[in-house]
Amino acid sequence: MGSASVLSAAVLSAPWLIGALLLDHFLGEPKRWHPLVGFGLFADYLEATLNRDSARRGRGLLAWALAVLPLTLGAWALASLPIIGWVFSLLLLYLAIGLRSLAEHAEPVIKALREGDLAEARLRVSYMVSRQTDELDEEGIARATTESVLENGSDAVFAALFWFALLGAPGVVLYRLSNTLDAMWGYRNARFRQFGWAAARLDDALNYLPARLVALTYALCGRTRQALHCWRIQAPAWDSPNAGPVMAAGAGALNVSLGGPAIYQGELHQRPTLGAGPQAKAEDIDRAVKLVRQGVVLWLLTLAVLWGLLYA
Repeated sequence: MGSASVLSAAVLSAPWLIGALLLDHFLGEPKRWHPLVGFGLFADYLEATLNRDSARRGRGLLAWALAVLPLTLGAWALASLPIIGWVFSLLLLYLAIGLRSLAEHAEPVIKALREGDLAEARLRVSYMVSRQTDELDEEGIARATTESVLENGSDAVFAALFWFALLGAPGVVLYRLSNTLDAMWGYRNARFRQFGWAAARLDDALNYLPARLVALTYALCGRTRQALHCWRIQAPAWDSPNAGPVMAAGAGALNVSLGGPAIYQGELHQRPTLGAGPQAKAEDIDRAVKLVRQGVVLWLLTLAVLWGLLYA
């Protein structure tokens, strides 16, 4: 696929992107029977069956293929059907993005912090992050939540839009399922270090370009020069090749300091500082949510301009 074809496909995807974002805005994430819940149960079964004995890397790759490829091919087949395929593609993209969910998870943390209820804030942020939250102070809670909003904005919103724009329904299914498996299997511990290697690396590959587009988007929607500087200087020191650029640029755009020490599974991790400016506060969580929303608007406006240039 040439660059002109890629650009044309992205522009033509605009109605589906707008439609899915509107569904997400008005309906939010399904409270019951979300397909990813069923997929998670299937992934748990595969892991329990295959994550044992020797050759765990190979078994992990096989598990990833069994979990992701049949559903991706099924999405391609259904999306190819006339009329029904259009509706199916729209619903798939709606289920894959989580812009409203991002705000719905962040708002209770903001509310608890503003009311001085640290116990409730710690509980609420524990739903969003994998680090230990039971000893976080106000700044630690605000920092963890802001980081989660910036990173999940990339994973659960922009990357899903990117892969749909590029490859349609099969693209967003391939990405979203791979990202889910990374969240389930991508841990660097005794249980998953070998088995989850393939899921983690494949998610890194699928997120590589979207993450850098998101970093640029955050920069353009905030303090651009500072965000680009933080991305260039700080991101290489972060342990994730994709979260680093996203969070460094986002922190720089917001003029807030993120990163620093955090406890994961009982172990203290000395993480580098990201961004610049004062430590995060409750209002910075809200500013991060707004940054993600502004980025989505920027992407849609860019597609609208490209539509006009290509089809005027």
